[in-house]
Amino acid sequence: MRVLWSPLHGLSATAMRTLVTFLATGAYLGYVPLIPGTAGSVLGLILGKLLAPLWVHSPAAFLMLFGVLFAGACLVAGAAEKLYGEHDASTIVIDEVFGMVAAMCFNPTGWVALLTAFALFRFFDIVKPWPASYFDRMNGGAGVMLDDLAAGIYANLVLQIVRRLI
Repeated sequence: MRVLWSPLHGLSATAMRTLVTFLATGAYLGYVPLIPGTAGSVLGLILGKLLAPLWVHSPAAFLMLFGVLFAGACLVAGAAEKLYGEHDASTIVIDEVFGMVAAMCFNPTGWVALLTAFALFRFFDIVKPWPASYFDRMNGGAGVMLDDLAAGIYANLVLQIVRRLI
């Protein structure tokens, strides 16, 4: 199917590679030595803190925005995989950014909650309990993104439960 119009129409191949690299690496945080995933998660923590008023005041608007941006991030992650010639290259951290935002969503944004969400997300992102482990084996941008979304949802649910128990 031929696309009649795109907001990226007219970008040169070099500009497109630069844009994909910038977005996929979380503004180049994916190049941080030894801990690119953690660096991407910190970016997600910051963005989540900034987005918190939206999910507090308009949960539906937040979820719609998250869904649209997540779909775009799947395309970016898929393009980055092709660019790097590697499935889920360590420099691709856009998935950690979205996973961390998912971990924080609808939770308090005080420092204790933020640090707990961060620790839980990193734990679930590394351990990858099912279905995150299933998604991790999927090819393409959706596979890159969905395992971290699952880790973020796990972290979110644990944080929600702990909040209600305390």
